[in-house]
Amino acid sequence: MRLLHQRGPLHDLPDSPEAYDAVLAEVVGQALRRMTPEGNLEHPDCVDDIGDTSLGITSLLALAGQRIGDPRLPEAVRRSLAFHLRDRVYRDDNPGYPNLRVRNSRLPYARYVLEAGAHPIGDWPSTAWALLQAVNVLDMADGLIEDDQRAQLVEVAHGYWRWLTEATFFNPQEAGNQAIGCVVGGLMLAHHLPQPEGKSVRARALELYCDEIRAHRVRDRGALLPPEHGGAYDNNYGPISLSFLAQAHRVSGEEIFAEDGDALARYIDARLTGGGFDNGGPRYSEQHSGFESVLGLRYFGARIGSDLGRYRGDTRWGRHAVKPDGGVDGHFAWMLVWQIQDPTGWHRVPSAKAARHQLRAGTTSVAFDSHMTPSLIEAGGTYYLPAAVNRQHGFGPVTDGFLLCRPMGEVRVRDLRTETLAAKLVTKPVVGRDHVLRHIQSLYVTDGTTLWVTVALERLDGTPYLLAGMPYAADDGDRVRRTADAEVACAGALRLTHPEEQGVDYFDARSETTQEQAAFALAADPRGYGNPDEGWRRLVASTALEAGPVADVPEGLSVFAVRYGEASDDPFTPTFERDGAGLTVRTEAFTALIGDVTGDAHGNPELTLRG
Repeated sequence: MRLLHQRGPLHDLPDSPEAYDAVLAEVVGQALRRMTPEGNLEHPDCVDDIGDTSLGITSLLALAGQRIGDPRLPEAVRRSLAFHLRDRVYRDDNPGYPNLRVRNSRLPYARYVLEAGAHPIGDWPSTAWALLQAVNVLDMADGLIEDDQRAQLVEVAHGYWRWLTEATFFNPQEAGNQAIGCVVGGLMLAHHLPQPEGKSVRARALELYCDEIRAHRVRDRGALLPPEHGGAYDNNYGPISLSFLAQAHRVSGEEIFAEDGDALARYIDARLTGGGFDNGGPRYSEQHSGFESVLGLRYFGARIGSDLGRYRGDTRWGRHAVKPDGGVDGHFAWMLVWQIQDPTGWHRVPSAKAARHQLRAGTTSVAFDSHMTPSLIEAGGTYYLPAAVNRQHGFGPVTDGFLLCRPMGEVRVRDLRTETLAAKLVTKPVVGRDHVLRHIQSLYVTDGTTLWVTVALERLDGTPYLLAGMPYAADDGDRVRRTADAEVACAGALRLTHPEEQGVDYFDARSETTQEQAAFALAADPRGYGNPDEGWRRLVASTALEAGPVADVPEGLSVFAVRYGEASDDPFTPTFERDGAGLTVRTEAFTALIGDVTGDAHGNPELTLRG
């Protein structure tokens, strides 16, 4: 079973001027065939996300008129723009809309669903999107539309802005991407308004960004992020926010957007595997956007010097939004416009800088959460998620049914690289059911193809084991598919277990249910509104790799050793010795000396490594 939304890396899509002109030519062909006598460019099957879609196609036709020329386009732009202004601009309050601050304002807005009162909750983002489509048309209007039609569009766009920022509560869905998009619309609109109106709109847009978005950022993995649907980051909408930050910086020149975009880009870079797989978020746990992410990933990848384009997108939406029949949809068209207009090229080389929340070399990578517990491991083409046991999730030692991975104190990290190896040593204080404070030292070493993990701590009684993750997905090149198999070697006994019980609270990686589906089934609210991350945390147990302790280790220690990667002819028989300098680990590929848990004079972990 393949994951529908995790397809090819976004930087694999051709982005030459010729490739973009071919995309626009296809859009023009479809649009001119579809246009109704009234000038409507909506896809015939479009029901929701509809209020901005015809205008979005209009903006693409306007861009095509600039780039490829076609004598049919000026008339098509004028007719389709007239349709939007006549039939898709609403001024009567939508019955049931819950977020109005001013009743009967008569300000224009766009509807998520055309039928009055049918589903008004989506009117705020639909209006923000319509504003963006409108300012794009205005930017490209020269020679395409008459002065009176342009003036009417300016009036409607200004009304959209006022409805979004005066008549309603700002950002009512607590969606960072929508809020930043609205700010971008204001910044672009300001260029088309007479002064002092334009200056006032620009100032208000910057004020909203600082006071309503930036001031409410949420911290995750050391980064401050624009909140998304009640969470810190969503792997579908987060990169869309990055694209909005790129456009905000492009059109305003304000350094605040560059700084915040750099921070979000570094965060994405750290949480993303080398193969581009990611999952998690408060809205769409496993879905990835496509072209909506390209601008931000490309723009900020170049700024921070990293290959963010490895991000696996939904390449069915590699150019623009489409319906199931492949027909172009104007929703999100503004992002394709900006993507084509921006000349930034892809940065295709990984960053050489060590990142606290990531270890990456070659085809192997580990992403760490805020507690420095692996959130995703990639090795040998397989992606491992944290496993669940007794409602506890993560990677770490388990004793008496209790998972030791949540820190009780400061987590210390040491990164080290040699010519052939990359390593990260994590020292974490933890407390078990017995209330005894223990220090776990976890060493992660990779040569770019294999990952060695050694976990050492004070002796654990009973029959402890290392919860070593859940094999979940595998990379077959152009797609990511489900798997329940793993190429893992262990210096102790190794078991791949599956839940004996069935039901929504148990996840068996051999089933056809995806992590996203299981997470939404456990969420408190319906799909599309519930928080899949919150739902997934309710999972009782999952498929899990369980690695037993190494038998021959220094007295007073429990040690676990696992090797992830493709099957190797080299036996995995690591040895461990302890002396006054610390714990020496010898494997077939390296020798490492892990210093005492007390660390150096500043308490930082000490590590030496040689191949």
